[in-house]
Amino acid sequence: MLQTTNDVHQQFAGFFNDDKLYPYAYEVSKKLSEGHICIELSDSTTLSTLSLVGNANELQPFILHKDKLYLQRYFSYETMIRDSILAFKAAESDSFADRTARLLDEKEFILQQFPGDNGNHTDWQLVAALSALLNNFTIITGGPGTGKTTTVAKLLAVLYRLAPDTKVALAAPTGKAAMRMGESLRKAGLVTPEPIVPKTLHRLLQYVPGAPYFKHDAASPLPYDVVIVDEASMIDAALFAKLLDAVGKDTRLILLGDKDQLASVEAGSLLGDLCKMPHTINHFDQDSAVFFGHWGPVALPASDQQSALAGHVIELQISRRFNAEKGIGRFSKALITNDTAVIDEMMIAGTDPHVIVDDQYDEATFEKFVSGYEAYIQEPDTLTALRKFNAQRILCPVKGGEQGVNRVNRRVEEYLRKRQLINPSSAYYVNRPVMITANYYELDLFNGDTGLIRPDETGTLKAWFETTDGELRGLWPAYLPEPETVFAMTVHKSQGSEYEDVFVMLPKSANESLMTRELLYTAVTRAKQTVTIQGSKPQIQQIASTSVARISGLAARFEETLSSSSIYGLTI
Repeated sequence: MLQTTNDVHQQFAGFFNDDKLYPYAYEVSKKLSEGHICIELSDSTTLSTLSLVGNANELQPFILHKDKLYLQRYFSYETMIRDSILAFKAAESDSFADRTARLLDEKEFILQQFPGDNGNHTDWQLVAALSALLNNFTIITGGPGTGKTTTVAKLLAVLYRLAPDTKVALAAPTGKAAMRMGESLRKAGLVTPEPIVPKTLHRLLQYVPGAPYFKHDAASPLPYDVVIVDEASMIDAALFAKLLDAVGKDTRLILLGDKDQLASVEAGSLLGDLCKMPHTINHFDQDSAVFFGHWGPVALPASDQQSALAGHVIELQISRRFNAEKGIGRFSKALITNDTAVIDEMMIAGTDPHVIVDDQYDEATFEKFVSGYEAYIQEPDTLTALRKFNAQRILCPVKGGEQGVNRVNRRVEEYLRKRQLINPSSAYYVNRPVMITANYYELDLFNGDTGLIRPDETGTLKAWFETTDGELRGLWPAYLPEPETVFAMTVHKSQGSEYEDVFVMLPKSANESLMTRELLYTAVTRAKQTVTIQGSKPQIQQIASTSVARISGLAARFEETLSSSSIYGLTI
């Protein structure tokens, strides 16, 4: 990713020497490093005449489309995403009548899976499952505890009843998220004809080492009837395009994620872009509304205004984890909606025992939380110790600075060292918690995997990780590719995880553009029981008023009709 002026200059210096284009090229590259897919222009007259700038159907390094300027590669990604989704819709339309008939034939069985507990209110889990069974492309969104994986477990039960030989793939952007997806589905009671082990997207698509390609693409699609991807908010534009390209258009693709969470680290906020298209979430066309009319209180009116994805994006409404009227549920909702009255009320000390705001950065508050790490150190059983360690975490928006991950990890180590609980005198000391920071397929280790350094029965130090089936796996530390200490971690790295208790340390001074409501919402909702936030009240209020606004043209382009010969032949 291009980060500095020098990087950008080197990238483009040998490519062209055009004083008129260079400032725009620099701005496009800078915006990519900030997560945007393109830049918006107020006047594109000058650019439209330059030789290296083309339109949607031209092979040029830069693409000028309407009022937006793209690097060719990212225009290609955006085009692939749009056209792939429309291809899913076209393919599913031929099956609509047959699918509705078969689902109505199994109505009694389906309703047994969704008994409902909302009286006469719409059971959105049932709506989401039926939509995913009708469609070839479906997004199921909702906050923590709204039942996304429970819904998936139930809809798979229906699919297996309809077609016992259905081939299903489960995936997530990171190994940690894939593991948690498997755990959640097991807890939801999913029973499959044969075991399904969730994979990272890179493993699912079969990454080609040393190249930006995957084995599976449009020419060699994934051999599954259903592909389900969790934590879809973490997927960047490039990976999103390649995933859609690799899924056959007669395959069902189901994406799960929280539209309000942080977007991907790389360019793009695709899940949010798709969910936030006008008249999309929980909007249905006439045919779908008629079908839902057969399902009792699920009956939904057809929307007068439609979007290209009406009937394909379902938001679950009720959290089983959080009470919307108090605690983390109330605070997180107030953050994402910038409800200043509720935020101000809940920042008053003693208002709610599950949400604690320390605006003085009190050392005693920090140490009280850190003392919880003593439990895993004193636990003799390694698997139990690893689970106790993963019951709590300190989350920081940034890595550097006094309140950054690096400094906070050293503070925790110093606290535990003084109490003679650890001895961090060597790189791999006993009870050091470590996190893998990249995907290492040959070791079966993935970005975000967390383990503990402990001796085995012979006294040999190993790094212990929990496998997807709940077993321990030990590796020699020398095999580990420079893991990070992980008493504290960045909020971005915490996505796809949940902990009983979370401590959020906001930096006293930081780039305000980084401090957004999505970031704090993501951090707060990693906690299941309590969240403690060290940060000033004005800062929290400012964060709640600042939202991520990544630039893309995806929503607008769903209304367009580009030539089918658009730039799929370009290198992606």
